Amino acid sequence: MLTLLLFAAGVVLLVAGADLLVRGSSGLAAAAGITPVVIGLTVVAFGTSAPELAVAIKGAFQGQADVAVGNVIGSNIFNVLFVLGLSAVIIPLIVDQQIVRLDVPILIGSSFLVYFLGLDGYLGRLDGAMLFSIAVGWIVMSIRNSRRDSAAIQAEYEAEFGEGETGGKKRSLPLLVVLLIVGLVMLVLGARWLLDSAVTFARLLGLSELIIGLTVVAVGTSLPEVATSIIAAFKGERDIAVGNAIGSNLMNILVVLGLTALVLGGQGIPVAPAALGFDMPIMIAVAVACLPIFFTDHLIARWEGALLFAYYLAYTLYLILDAADHDALPMYSSAMALFVLPLTAVTLVVLSWRAFNRQKRVTG
Repeated sequence: MLTLLLFAAGVVLLVAGADLLVRGSSGLAAAAGITPVVIGLTVVAFGTSAPELAVAIKGAFQGQADVAVGNVIGSNIFNVLFVLGLSAVIIPLIVDQQIVRLDVPILIGSSFLVYFLGLDGYLGRLDGAMLFSIAVGWIVMSIRNSRRDSAAIQAEYEAEFGEGETGGKKRSLPLLVVLLIVGLVMLVLGARWLLDSAVTFARLLGLSELIIGLTVVAVGTSLPEVATSIIAAFKGERDIAVGNAIGSNLMNILVVLGLTALVLGGQGIPVAPAALGFDMPIMIAVAVACLPIFFTDHLIARWEGALLFAYYLAYTLYLILDAADHDALPMYSSAMALFVLPLTAVTLVVLSWRAFNRQKRVTG
């Protein structure tokens, strides 16, 4: 009964916290004179990445620093494939031009950078300082670019989403900050309660610790991103939904890994050969796949969302088969590598080429 109550309370806090967070962040964007997508990329993304940062710092002090890399990789894959996929299935997501031109290329570059920095087997203090410096530069650049947006773009946003949605003109700045902070606290607390109760239920059902770790715990630290993006999509703040997911991925790589490496010092964060051989390349591939999907009409269509979500299920199935050393793993891997992945890549390239030609005709 206590576990059921904890689960129910976690769901309520998660949904209510996400609602307050979206209201506060969109209002804060209007009040501060910057675009909501920048708030989603920075303030909201940092807040929803708090569980990953907490897990990484705690693991560093407890001698389990390697959990930081695995948690960041898993969260980054989850944020794009599951969070954006499911949100786009619910309602097609608008992709701001800044995300396509600036944030996704930085995400791709950061993903490659952390891979090359980890080739020596660890992320040291110098690596952490480099990653965190990039985070500071990216945030400053995002805010400056947003402040240079014309009044016409701001007016177009308000005309599309309505002043009542943002509430920035009607609420005081302190109230908006309070809404945002309270929303973040409720979001993180609700995610923690929901995760704890879900793990208890999984153990009662007889699931192994390994399967629980691969599924329930992996999803648990990303629950704030899930709730925020879905609530934002429902409320019409669809650029916040995309900004939150991409911003969280950047925060995970640059801030979570950067700060953890700085705090840990010494040999830094160990990077396992298995992560370099499989998980990090998957994370890089997911980041690269964002570019053609986002570029096509600056929209994540429902079918693209379904494709992303299907790939998350395929990735999870691979992890389970690999953990269980199942006989079907070689056949499954061959089917994905020789048929599914190449077909998807060709489809995305063709769609991107068509979108580029359409855009060229319009501007030309």
